[in-house]
Amino acid sequence: MSETVPFDLEEQRARIERAQEETRKFVAEQHKLIAEQSKLAAEASKLARDRMLAPWQIALSGMAAGAAFFGAGAAFIKVLGP
Repeated sequence: MSETVPFDLEEQRARIERAQEETRKFVAEQHKLIAEQSKLAAEASKLARDRMLAPWQIALSGMAAGAAFFGAGAAFIKVLGP
């Protein structure tokens, strides 16, 4: 005849609790990774925006420097002028 294996309810409960704890850890890890991915995506977006605006920043800085030199030259001419 075949042997009957005793049904150990406590072992089953412990195994289920271990599985649930592993699942909770996995879900927490996934949430952490998703948050990190979101942070990295925001940083990448910021870098892309900065890269797009860099030529405009250089152009505006150059125009501001040109205006400053023009103003300084005009003031110098006015001081030396008649």
